[in-house]
Amino acid sequence: MRILALIVMILGLAAIVCGIIFLPLASSGRNEIAVSIAPLTLDEVNPKYDAVVVKHDQIKMAEEPAIQAKTAAPSAMYNYLSAQRALLGLAKGNIGTVNFIQFVGILNILIGLGMMLTGFFIFRKSSA
Repeated sequence: MRILALIVMILGLAAIVCGIIFLPLASSGRNEIAVSIAPLTLDEVNPKYDAVVVKHDQIKMAEEPAIQAKTAAPSAMYNYLSAQRALLGLAKGNIGTVNFIQFVGILNILIGLGMMLTGFFIFRKSSA
């Protein structure tokens, strides 16, 4: 029983270490995203993306039939909004990934603490 308790405590410690490693990675990822989308802030990405999608869809509905029929080329605004939509979508996805990594880091720490305490109580109970 003591060996099982030690294994649980070691796994808990490993989970805590992984969680502690994930948190600075999430922070540096968030900073990298913020620098790359400046002057836009992280909070402005979703509303800006939604506004671009609406404008892009409007222009797409007007221009797409002629583009598909090969009777016209996409306008500069259509190309601009297409690029902006793609880049804002990537930023939005990266922000979601960073938030997930931060969540997993916190979750690992909590699970690790639970495993450490469980291992400690199992070890203590087997001693008695």
